[in-house]
Amino acid sequence: MRIKALLGLSAALLLAGCSSSNQLTAAGQQIKFTDTKPPAECQLVGEVTGSQSNWLSGSGGDSSAMRGAANDLRNKAAEMGGNVIYGASSPSQSLLSSFAPLDSKMFGQVYKCP
Repeated sequence: MRIKALLGLSAALLLAGCSSSNQLTAAGQQIKFTDTKPPAECQLVGEVTGSQSNWLSGSGGDSSAMRGAANDLRNKAAEMGGNVIYGASSPSQSLLSSFAPLDSKMFGQVYKCP
């Protein structure tokens, strides 16, 4: 009986890990990305880092992991009071990321624009 319970719990944790991407909040949906420097009337709020854990979901280079990192970035920008992320980028993958599922990360500057 204990073995069945352990197997069921292990499967549930594994499935939860595979499907655990950062969900975009309602406030995060209002955040826009731009590659053009915001105009002078926009106020720089700060810098933000978004990440998505890839420990149970596999490689850090796939699009769902980057989407999770982007969602986390947008959610954090909203929490900071911003509405624009300028210059979002992701660090390049290292040799280690080919062998280990490292977190996917994105960086950007948060602005509050009228």
